[in-house]
Amino acid sequence: MKEPMKGTGGFWDALKGGGLSPRIASMLGAPSAQQIAFVRSLTKGQRRPETLHIPLSQLKTAVFDLETTGFHYHYGDEILSFGTVKVDGERITGEVYYSLCKPACSIPERIVELTGITPEMVQDAPPLLQALREFMAFVDDRVLIAHGSAHDKAFLDVALWKTTKAHLGHRVLDTMMIAKKLEPERKISSLDDWLTVYEIPIGQRHHALEDAKMTAVLWKALIGRLRERSVITLGDLYAFLSKT
Repeated sequence: MKEPMKGTGGFWDALKGGGLSPRIASMLGAPSAQQIAFVRSLTKGQRRPETLHIPLSQLKTAVFDLETTGFHYHYGDEILSFGTVKVDGERITGEVYYSLCKPACSIPERIVELTGITPEMVQDAPPLLQALREFMAFVDDRVLIAHGSAHDKAFLDVALWKTTKAHLGHRVLDTMMIAKKLEPERKISSLDDWLTVYEIPIGQRHHALEDAKMTAVLWKALIGRLRERSVITLGDLYAFLSKT
């Protein structure tokens, strides 16, 4: 799969090669105040009403996952890595973004064991603002998708507020919530369990990009199941999820 952004340098090479418009490229290389303004601009206007009428089979999404130093952002835990996959309708495009992120706090040993991310690996990783602006530029105005999205959405929103004093304006869908709504009799939540239900191979877990890739396959499968229930558009999906 094509990786236009990876690690600490690939993204900027992609920019120089024409991966984004000159306006965005210049903003990303601009002084800090402009960097902040650029990220803020990407958090606005992402809930356009017309998006509700788009069929899920045509909806442009970005399936993402974060690895973090822990599970409690209000106690100082921070983002360790971003992983994202672009999906156009039911087609996984192959365009991905992955980057480590240097946290201000230490990485607990249990997180090192879980993710494989060591303090040495993030020593030269981009700071939060840089990794965040790369992530936001990559996802652009797409609808975001995550499995168990409350965790990822909260950390992303806190990171945006911390760096730019902006809040996440994107629509966020949760594959766990959708899967549970489709099959409420199954008392499961984890990505591993739902991948098994849909007979999706389980690869490297607790790696942001690999988890995002597997979640993208799950999202594609869920679109088919939703279509069987006459859930066609994004608006239909919201209505389906709101039913008691």
